Amino acid sequence: MTRTRRTRGLAMAAALLLVLSACTGGFGNLHLRIAAGNPGGVYDGLAQTLATAWQADLDIARPEVLQTDGSLDNVKRVLAGQVDVAFVAADVAEDKYKANPELAALARIHDDYLHVVVRRTSDIRSVGQLRGRRIAIGSPASGVEFIADKLLDAAGLTGSVTRSSRGLNESIAALLRGEVDAFFWSGGLPTPRIQKYQDELRLVDIADQMPKMRALSEVYGTATIPASTYNQSAPVTTLVVPNFLVVRQSMNADVAEALVRGLFDARHQLAQANSAALSIDVHPGIETQPLPLHPGALRYYRAEKT
Repeated sequence: MTRTRRTRGLAMAAALLLVLSACTGGFGNLHLRIAAGNPGGVYDGLAQTLATAWQADLDIARPEVLQTDGSLDNVKRVLAGQVDVAFVAADVAEDKYKANPELAALARIHDDYLHVVVRRTSDIRSVGQLRGRRIAIGSPASGVEFIADKLLDAAGLTGSVTRSSRGLNESIAALLRGEVDAFFWSGGLPTPRIQKYQDELRLVDIADQMPKMRALSEVYGTATIPASTYNQSAPVTTLVVPNFLVVRQSMNADVAEALVRGLFDARHQLAQANSAALSIDVHPGIETQPLPLHPGALRYYRAEKT
């Protein structure tokens, strides 16, 4: 074969690869990193499922899922370019967006419910009764810590409790060992790790604190955790906050659009991973105020006429 024919053949092969790449979305070289959350939490379980779905949907290497301390940690990582996509609670997103307008949302996903957890035999029945007690308030730089600080302040308990920073698994272990009297957790329903120990745990109703909490932010709502969620004797009133999938504005619009499409195409798998994902849908997905939608995400919603 002459050099000319060989060169022509290589050029044709290269052109064919470009065509095939375009037909398959052109994402083959994309390497994604997802900031999830505590092991055993809802973020982590959904992130693992989403990584598998995106791998198949975009025909890319499986995205790397990073276990983190939660929302505050995740925002720092996405802003620093250490991750591409992050699970972030709306109150944290609202707070950080003010100084970081490069943040954008792909979608609103499931809601987090604030859990104030004590031992089943505890005499603590209200937030006010946490005064003078030992409390685990979540991992440092977590959304749990962020919201726990707000609740303790609203209840007039700042400086009146002994605080310790512990992740979910460590908080449960410390409570069962008697090293703390209560712990805070913010997560979807059910949170598998809490469900595992539900017969030894009880949730505290925070209805009396909700007027103060709702006055702090429009993203806070009032909700009920049904008794059946964790085999409790009665439902409890608590605070609910939405979660967003967060990226940087600089993310390629085609990639952002494909990620949103992959998210909603994977609703069934996500719901199988955790029933908290049953609320993931296109129509509430667009509601990410006060965080703006990424232009690629907005393009997807407009195409869906949302």
